[in-house]
Formats: sequence, C-alpha cells, structure tokens
Amino acid sequence: MLGGDGAELPSALSAGRVGIRLIRRRDARVLEQLLRSNRAWLSPWEATYPGNPGPTPGDVSLKPAIKRMRQQFSEGRGVPFVVTYDGDVVGQLSASDISRGALWSASVGYWIDGAHAGKNITPTAVALAIDYLFVSVGLNRVEICIRPENSASLRVVEKLGLRYEGRRLRYIHIDGAWRDHDSFAVTREEAPGSMLARLETRAPTEPGRP
Repeated sequence: MLGGDGAELPSALSAGRVGIRLIRRRDARVLEQLLRSNRAWLSPWEATYPGNPGPTPGDVSLKPAIKRMRQQFSEGRGVPFVVTYDGDVVGQLSASDISRGALWSASVGYWIDGAHAGKNITPTAVALAIDYLFVSVGLNRVEICIRPENSASLRVVEKLGLRYEGRRLRYIHIDGAWRDHDSFAVTREEAPGSMLARLETRAPTEPGRP
C-alpha cells in the first residue's frame, strides 16, 4: 500500500515478539475493548476538548476514526499503526502532522494495554516506527511530546535516547485541562544505522531534562 508521499508500508514491521502494522477497520472492535478495559490506565493521558467533554474513549465506534486515519495515510499526512505482541493487538501508535516543505518532520503518539506495560513493547514499537519514518518516508526529524507526570511514557524516550528540547506550557488539552508537555526529538543524523539497533545496544540513562 502506498501513502500520499509514495512511501510503501510493508504488511508488518517486527522485532522479535513485537510488531506494528497499518491499522485496519476490523481492528476497531479489539481496540474498543482495550480502551474500555484500560479506561483508568489511559484517561489521565487522553486528549479532551475545551468546553466539550465529549464521549469517553471506548464509548463510541472507532471505525469512523480509523477511516479518517487511513485517509490521512493515503494523503501522506500520517501513518496509523496498531502495536502487536505475539500477533495480538495490544495498543496503537500514530505518526501525525507529517510535514514536508522545509521541515520534513512528524509527531509520534502511542498507548498500550496496561497488562502489557513493562515488557519493552512500546520502546520497540516506537523504534520500528521511527526507522520506517526515516528510511521509507524520508523524514528528517521525529518528535514525541509527553506530560511531565507520565513516568511510563518518559521511560520510553529514555530507553530510546531521544533529545530533550524543552517544556511547552499548557500545550495540549488532556483529561479536562490544558497540560504542560516535555518535548523530545531525534533527527536522522542522530540515529545512524537504526533506532532499533540503538535501543538494543543502548543502556538507559536519564534524559537531559532540568
């Protein structure tokens, strides 16, 4: 399948027991089940809309959202993945806001089933996605923005060795209020070889945050 930028997405990308693949409409049911069962785990980090609480994640069908994400992929504006472990869907990862022109950048966001946290699934999935964005899509830079309170997500960028770029005050509306986010990034020049190899060989260290 080709995105709007001409980048071909293989049927699946994998490393050991962890994989990512393009989201499908039939993934809606399992993702909805995961969102419902992980409501307490995920709700502190879910995007919300100012003045409009809207439906709780898992209360609505994801099929329209998946259709929009696949349309963005066909237009070259995003790449929506599911995360798999031993072939089972355990989470979701998206590369969004893909920019061309003079920027050639994207933002990555992700979530995973709480029962599968702590198994190095998310860092591996993010590494696979960044390698795809650098090699197949040809981007120069990938960014991940994380709430300072989200220790589990911060461990992901620590393991990957992403560079801390600063704090964005009241950046995104999360869980009912405007929340600060810490920005981490990596450029293709900073990760010669592959992010996956970097993850497998790099000893985790504290990111360069104040």
